[in-house]
Amino acid sequence: MNSARDIKHFYIPEEQSIYLLSHADAKKLKDWVALCTHQLERLGYSNITLLGKGAFGFAFSGVSPTNQQLVFKFARLNLSQHVRDRLEEEAFMQSQVDHPRVPKVIDFQHVGKQPILVMTLAPGIDLEKLSLRLGPLPPELVVKIAVQLGELLLKLRVNSHKDIIKPVVHGDIKPSNLVWDEESQQVELIDWGSSVFAQLDENGQVTGNNVMDLMSQSMHSTNARLGDVYFIGEAQLNGELSSPRFDEQGLASTLYALASGQSCRYGSKVITPSSLGLPKMLASILTYMLSDDVKKREQGADYFFNHLHVLKNLVFREGRRNDYNASIPTWVSQSTRDIETVVYSSRKSYLRNNGNDQQPQFYDINDVQFDRYYKNYLQGMGDTEKAFVSGISRLGRYPVVGGIAIRWAPEGIYVDSSLNLYNKTLQEAFELSVNNVISLAAALHKTGVFKCCMFNAKNTLHIERTDVSQPFIPDKDCVIPFERSVSSVATEESRLHSYFEDGEDPDELLVLPDALMQHIHNLNKIHHTGCIIFEALPTHLKIHNYFTLLDHSKAEEFEQCLVSIVGLIPTIKGLGISGFMKLPYKDTRFFEHSATRPEKYYPRNPNAELMEQSHE
Repeated sequence: MNSARDIKHFYIPEEQSIYLLSHADAKKLKDWVALCTHQLERLGYSNITLLGKGAFGFAFSGVSPTNQQLVFKFARLNLSQHVRDRLEEEAFMQSQVDHPRVPKVIDFQHVGKQPILVMTLAPGIDLEKLSLRLGPLPPELVVKIAVQLGELLLKLRVNSHKDIIKPVVHGDIKPSNLVWDEESQQVELIDWGSSVFAQLDENGQVTGNNVMDLMSQSMHSTNARLGDVYFIGEAQLNGELSSPRFDEQGLASTLYALASGQSCRYGSKVITPSSLGLPKMLASILTYMLSDDVKKREQGADYFFNHLHVLKNLVFREGRRNDYNASIPTWVSQSTRDIETVVYSSRKSYLRNNGNDQQPQFYDINDVQFDRYYKNYLQGMGDTEKAFVSGISRLGRYPVVGGIAIRWAPEGIYVDSSLNLYNKTLQEAFELSVNNVISLAAALHKTGVFKCCMFNAKNTLHIERTDVSQPFIPDKDCVIPFERSVSSVATEESRLHSYFEDGEDPDELLVLPDALMQHIHNLNKIHHTGCIIFEALPTHLKIHNYFTLLDHSKAEEFEQCLVSIVGLIPTIKGLGISGFMKLPYKDTRFFEHSATRPEKYYPRNPNAELMEQSHE
């Protein structure tokens, strides 16, 4: 098995925007997509579309000559052979499951050295995208998804292979691996790349029906794959023997994330299942299934499976929507802009729980998700810190620019922000995601400041050099752009939030030349909002930027500062990141520390509630 050190050479921890890649890497990506498309067209398929890319390869959709909607998964050819073989293992495991909520494997073939997995297309939208669009999903939809997944997991427990009961573990249940079809009201479970035959059944007994099976199976090492660390449970994370209990944890994490409008399981101690407006029965089940106590987790799961029929018959009132108040303001543009948001955050060292000796003992496993745990600064953090970091990342999934600065104090948290959203239809979902970030921050007791900048990756400037001994030379037409606010605001009409008042950031490693810093100081004296981040790699300099000038009378002076900064780019030495964020004014919001949100359940009789409201 490879170690984590070997793994990191090919893993992309997040979906990397093509606008942040170097020219050479962007060309490789475009060429690779074009090659895959060409190969599929040669095989007789049409309407080829890239669905997504990940650590192991690419997924495309297309139409067969018989007009069947299909999905094609390609393994990356630059991976080692045993890693590329994972695609064939995925095809085998997925073909073992015959269920209407699992896409059917059509074929597995090689075109030259290129392995391709062909399967039916799950119609609809993946639940992570639906969650980002709607925010927390309506309770009736969460319950419907819960029942359908519960029925599927029961089927996986009694799965048979060669006439022997062989439970199957999916190993990576999460919102983005679930596709919801609005028309049929059905969910399908996709991406079986982490799937294995279970070593233990749900009762902890060794699987297998004969002596030879037991003798050939090593019960001292797990066959499990890690799955997404934001959703898998402790047993899978710690490398215990694979079991259907793994998928119970993925199920609970997914339902909790969908009901709360989050992208991970870790916020459940603060934004508790009992605070989400769910039916009390499901809220209690999730509370048990997400418990730190293994016995409670299993009791909650057993109760869930034994009461699927009750959940299926719960009554809901259609169109019921909860009111909410935005914790901090969001400015919504009337025009929709094509923005590819990227979040850069600093001060992550403040979130690490360095005294935590309860960290998982990671096992030597051939899985790329292992590296992601480190890349996202999650190791050494408590669960609420992990949820906070995930919540910040989720904001970057929206078309938004601006920033947030959170300062922790003994009495609570102080929040400065400038959030500019460029799609009004997403306002409610975005503001509810921001509310989650505030709730999680208010539950933390820290000292220090956390800052995050959100910018449009399409505005990033790229400057390349042949080797590290050469200076970065910008093109003659290189310009750092800026916008003007709708109306001019003089400096004295609001208070400045300085780039520099928080002091030096221990997580930033690039030291900028004094002359360049002087121009950034000069920018700070002009009333504006935005950010500029210098990211220096050995042969690639990225300048992320977003500026809105608020005092229009200083436009010439502001532009000259930016021109001077571009002129001093060749003087930048060293590698690392150095960033500066400017908030437009100190409309600071204060929130007292709060350990948990108050309880809130779906009414037992929603129709009676409606009648009461009509008589008020």
